[in-house]
Amino acid sequence: MRVLRSMQDVAAFRPATSRLRSATHEEILQGATSDVYFQKTYDLLRLAGRENTPVVAEVFGRREGILAGVSEVLEVMREHPVRIEALKDGDQIAPKEVVMRLEGAYGAFGIFETAILGILAASSGWASAARACREAAGDKPLIAFGARHVHPAIASAMDVAAMLGGFDGCSSILGARLAGTEASGTVPHAAALIIGDTVQVAKLQMQTSPVGGRTVLVDTFQDEALEALRVGEALGKHLEGIRLDTPSERGGVTLDLVREVRARLDQAGLAHVQIFVSGGLTPDRIRELSEAGVDAFGVGHYIAVAPPLEMTMDIKEVEGSPVAKRGRIPGRTPNPRLQRVQ
Repeated sequence: MRVLRSMQDVAAFRPATSRLRSATHEEILQGATSDVYFQKTYDLLRLAGRENTPVVAEVFGRREGILAGVSEVLEVMREHPVRIEALKDGDQIAPKEVVMRLEGAYGAFGIFETAILGILAASSGWASAARACREAAGDKPLIAFGARHVHPAIASAMDVAAMLGGFDGCSSILGARLAGTEASGTVPHAAALIIGDTVQVAKLQMQTSPVGGRTVLVDTFQDEALEALRVGEALGKHLEGIRLDTPSERGGVTLDLVREVRARLDQAGLAHVQIFVSGGLTPDRIRELSEAGVDAFGVGHYIAVAPPLEMTMDIKEVEGSPVAKRGRIPGRTPNPRLQRVQ
């Protein structure tokens, strides 16, 4: 694999034309996703005989949040002779706190600045949004349902970041496997619409779903409370939960709806049945619904659209001498929390 270390390399680069538009792992690792000005910089440094000048660079975030993406950055840098110190994935970080320090020849890592910052910024944004949901939900289960809101190339990275931020699981298969767990989720409205009856879907689920995954979607055809009771009557103790995902056209999942469903289930001897809610959830909504009686939550859009936690990389030493651009303090920024990771 040829790393694109010059404008000549960039000119010769030809990606496959029959493909998805997302970058392959190889393209990321060869620097094809970098901002082109780094190749221009390499050309200048090469002419000046300074491409392998030893430097120290630091990465910091612009606001507080939850750090994520460190392990992925280390995969990008694994084959390159660079000393790296960093905080851990899942750490709470303060505004402008140094989260990573890289030390080595500039030619060994400069080309990857774009990838490093992008991985950390996006992942930390998702993880920070997930932490806000976790704080709202307390110890109640949270499942990441955001895969359908983002490009499939990044869905698994988003789901792993959500779990670093405090989620218990995710719906995407790859995201779950990368996080060392199994994907979670019920079945979609499509199953009920095709089969034609929620109770029939529920009975079929009992045959195909393992214990711990028997939660039935009850808002496809009829009143949610009525469908919940029908399913509960059919399955009894085998029903673990019902899922409410009422669309906005019907007013969404309201606090009164949750209270009614909970009361009717209890009155029917189905107090063991939990209420799982998804659709348009935010931390404020999670907090309100939790107080109304919801037991677990599926959160998608809020995580998927979370703003990146903007990251910046600064060179702070050149050949052992403290340097910095205007507005920044020259030299290494003390942070005793940094640990050697490469």
